[in-house]
Amino acid sequence: MIGLLASYGFVFAVIGVSTLLDKLKVLNDEGSRKFIHIGVANWWLLAMFFFDQSTYYFAMIPPLTFIGLNYVSYRLNLVKAMERDSQTSNDLGTVYYAISLFIITFISFYFDRLMIGALAILVMGYGDGLSAVFGKQFKSVKLYQHKSLIGFMTMLLVSLVIGIILFPFSWYFIILIAFAAAFVELYTPKGLDNLSVPLLVFLLGVMLLW
Repeated sequence: MIGLLASYGFVFAVIGVSTLLDKLKVLNDEGSRKFIHIGVANWWLLAMFFFDQSTYYFAMIPPLTFIGLNYVSYRLNLVKAMERDSQTSNDLGTVYYAISLFIITFISFYFDRLMIGALAILVMGYGDGLSAVFGKQFKSVKLYQHKSLIGFMTMLLVSLVIGIILFPFSWYFIILIAFAAAFVELYTPKGLDNLSVPLLVFLLGVMLLW
């Protein structure tokens, strides 16, 4: 129960800080979204502290809750710091984010593969989040649609760093994961990369490290 309270408190704190920074004009609308995108990924570290294989069903509750809450926010534009102004019918990135968290939380905690789960979620959070930030901040060659070389390289390098931190002795695995994540993020339509990137990284991790 403490873990659940800490989980909800953490996520709402990230959203609250992002909303405040947006109102203070410290972050623009896209910056506030990426602040949440990156910040919420750190929930996984909190979950690893409070939950384990025997309490996996508790760990699944926060992601399941936010699937519903994020969809309601998307439809009604309740949390403006989370939503894009120009929404389209397939721009459900925040919902896909929660779905990925739910799926990976269940498999990781049930089968006790928490580090593989951490890799998938942190690559999604930091890699995808920072690639969008740097891709918009610095002009470079467009590789595919609106995605740039700077964004691709950021995704690649951030994925490498996260992989080295979590699996310091698995170099071939880290390099494969980093390139796979970068290419999938590059060619996945907007919003859907919150599904494709973490699920692919997790699948590769399960196949190669199980």
